[in-house]
Amino acid sequence: MVTTDYTPLRELLEIDSPSGYTYDACDYIVNYLEKLGFRPTLTNKGAVRCQFGDNPTLAIAAHVDTLGAIVSGINSNGTLKFSLLGGLSLTGAEGEYVRIRTLDDCIYTGTILLNDPSSHTNKSRETTNRNLSNMHIRLDEEVHNRSDIDDLGICIGDIICLDVNYEEKPSGFIKSRFLDNKAGCFVLMELAKKYIGKNVPVEIFFSNYEEVGHGGTCGYSDTVTDLLVIDMGVLGDACEGNETSCSICAKDSTGPYDYRMRQSLVRLARAKNIPYKQDVYPFYGSDGSAALSAGNDMRVGLIGPGVAASHSTERTHKKGIQATIDLCSAFIEDQFS
Repeated sequence: MVTTDYTPLRELLEIDSPSGYTYDACDYIVNYLEKLGFRPTLTNKGAVRCQFGDNPTLAIAAHVDTLGAIVSGINSNGTLKFSLLGGLSLTGAEGEYVRIRTLDDCIYTGTILLNDPSSHTNKSRETTNRNLSNMHIRLDEEVHNRSDIDDLGICIGDIICLDVNYEEKPSGFIKSRFLDNKAGCFVLMELAKKYIGKNVPVEIFFSNYEEVGHGGTCGYSDTVTDLLVIDMGVLGDACEGNETSCSICAKDSTGPYDYRMRQSLVRLARAKNIPYKQDVYPFYGSDGSAALSAGNDMRVGLIGPGVAASHSTERTHKKGIQATIDLCSAFIEDQFS
């Protein structure tokens, strides 16, 4: 039985990194890889790239950026308007605790709420459709007007980060926000441990703008011809995947992934008894989609551990993460042994 330390996953999840504010998380990954003896580099856009060997032809990518929000206005009563960074579910975010990070590196806490949120004053509270025009952030400060907000130094453009509420259960389940896609990043970190000193033509790539659509467009080594993207496997009534398996995506909303790569991945999963499911994702795009849309001449595949309740209070299982690590390793060995 494989025994894996999930401390790096927890530590990475607890670092705020919504799209546009990924510096600390990327620094964590760089330091982690340097301690293993690698020489990771940052692309001009801030993504992390790390080669296992010379002239890599295979890139394995995951995204470190998460959902979040940004201050978009200040209400007359001292609450904050906000705009979303990525596709955060408002119904899933209501009541969540947040941190507001200012340009002066101050941090304030608050809560995402519906306007007039008390059931004792708002008879339509339970039937109101949640949208950005009727929700706000309540700060944990004595503020009553815009002047009070100005005195704190909070302004439009400040980043809003949600608590992740990480829990690792004895049953093997891991509950946390943003397993999409820091669970995928953890897969890459585990691969790095496995391939220390093996000089295989592979690079791992941690993109930092996937949630807003352009993370995977560029930054790979010029020698890369194949891209294997590690992202969350979709779970739901329309899909076969589950939390204890590695999901292999045949097609998402942007089109099919490379048939021959998928054929190899399925063959390897079957031969090595790696739990897997094949799926079509109806409402989904990935760094692989972005790479192809940007005109990269690559074969692209997409796999990942099944993640329940995506873009909300997510959950996966250690078995699904391990299955993804095992399938990545099998693919590397099959390509380069």
